[in-house]
Amino acid sequence: MMHRILVADDVEINREILHDMLMEDYIVETAEDGTQAIQKLQEYRGGIAALLLDLQMPNTDGYAVLNWMNDQKWINIIPVLIISSERAVEVENYCFEMGVSDFIHKPFNSSIVKKRVDNIVELFTRKNAMAQTIAKQTRALEEQRQIIRLHTRQLRDTKIFNDLMMQYRSAIMVIEAKLKVLYEEFAQEYNRNPFESIKSRLKSPESIYEKLDRKGYPITVESIREYLTDVAGVRVICSFPDDIYRLADLVVQSNDIILVQKKDYIKDPKSNGYRSLHLILDVPIFLSIGKEYVKVEMQFRTIAMDFWASLEHKLRYKKDVENTEEIERQLKVCADSIDVLDYQMMQIRNRIDKTNTALLVRDL
Repeated sequence: MMHRILVADDVEINREILHDMLMEDYIVETAEDGTQAIQKLQEYRGGIAALLLDLQMPNTDGYAVLNWMNDQKWINIIPVLIISSERAVEVENYCFEMGVSDFIHKPFNSSIVKKRVDNIVELFTRKNAMAQTIAKQTRALEEQRQIIRLHTRQLRDTKIFNDLMMQYRSAIMVIEAKLKVLYEEFAQEYNRNPFESIKSRLKSPESIYEKLDRKGYPITVESIREYLTDVAGVRVICSFPDDIYRLADLVVQSNDIILVQKKDYIKDPKSNGYRSLHLILDVPIFLSIGKEYVKVEMQFRTIAMDFWASLEHKLRYKKDVENTEEIERQLKVCADSIDVLDYQMMQIRNRIDKTNTALLVRDL
């Protein structure tokens, strides 16, 4: 299929020369002035692949056509090549500022004209096709979001779903209570804290729906209970790596807690350098109808790794980022440096503890 281009020039011989140069590869329309050019643009709308435009024309000149195209937002989808004997730098700069794609200077050279027109048409054809694809994908995503919002509203309004969310909240409270007891015990017995802070969260209905849908599971409460292990999450931030293992062991050793799964990303870091200890636990909650077990995901990180993970998460979702491979390499280097720092700080703490113990024994 041949592309249609429009040549707008008030000099007939110029129109004929350009027509003859381009007619083998394009359907060439012509206009005698800016008014006719605008009429042709409106007639064919998106069917014009390029506009070759003279600046100096009677009635409506080329500048007026450019202003009109900018007002219509067409300058972004229809490339404009100025055909002019004008070579002043300020004129060319002004035209480029108005959105012009290229210049073809008079007198015309056939090979140059063809190459410049071909290049611009191909570039904008690809650009417009990509824009249409993106627009189509955007519409599809919005339709999907509307479906998700509809289903999540329906899910949120059901009693059985709200009962399940209550159970997950209760399981989080059970874990938090156990951790606070350990905190008090360590403060009393060892004069130190086993962790710095606790962060908990309950997955939103939208996130629950999206994950079930992405994994191909039915959107039901039964699917949530059976297939999702991270609806309830507790993150524990510790000062040192050995505190992570000590605290995790104490939680798992509780008689009523069942360890379902353990992933040690400290000993076996992810490819991006992420280090954390992940546990999936079956946690008992006591309801009026009896005891129920609910899954809770626990994550244990050091303070430094939590800082890194937080920033890495924000950067990962930045759009239009260049040199992503180099950024990922730098993030990996930072994560490795943090790991070295964590163990260096732990060694310093051990030396201080050893010195304090020796002084205590001497005083006794």
